[in-house]
Amino acid sequence: MSKLSENPSLKEINAYKNKLNWGDIPSIYQLASNAIREMDGMLTHGFNNPFKQLLDQSNWNLKLAKQSSNIIGKVTTGKPKISLYHNINEQDYELHCYPMNNNEPVKEAQFNNPHCPFIVWTPQTMQILFKLNSLVPFIVYTFQKGDIADYALIRYANQRVDELISVLSQSFDIIDIKGYSIAEFCKEIYRKHSELQS
Repeated sequence: MSKLSENPSLKEINAYKNKLNWGDIPSIYQLASNAIREMDGMLTHGFNNPFKQLLDQSNWNLKLAKQSSNIIGKVTTGKPKISLYHNINEQDYELHCYPMNNNEPVKEAQFNNPHCPFIVWTPQTMQILFKLNSLVPFIVYTFQKGDIADYALIRYANQRVDELISVLSQSFDIIDIKGYSIAEFCKEIYRKHSELQS
């Protein structure tokens, strides 16, 4: 059986999982893989989503962003300030975003607030940038009886989240990132699993 490449795509990981299990893929793997595939398509598919809404500069409060001149005298606009939060519950992983108002995260709806980085901020539709359904049970399953493809899928999910945060950092001044990342959560699960074994 051929090995996975060092940085496999989601398609490669799924094909490898299919070979390992002779086509009998556990439903917990399918749920996690489907959620990751949806996250992968967020920026390329035409559907509107919170991540795209956040990047829509027509909703930025440009008056709040400080303007400065660069070396050649071109006026540049400062980046809106946000904070991010890795939210992990019993089932899902979510990346939350909060606009910063006077160095405090905004948790309520805002409309034309001169101190908010966005003209309109609706937490119900904009706060959760994306969700990976069933990722937490899949991680627990992987640590109990996972194979190479399972671990590769978790690494891929963590890598993609890091890449999406990097995309945000190009447009926003990310003041803070709180909560367990997927990698940190896995380290904590591994630590607890090791303690139980000893």
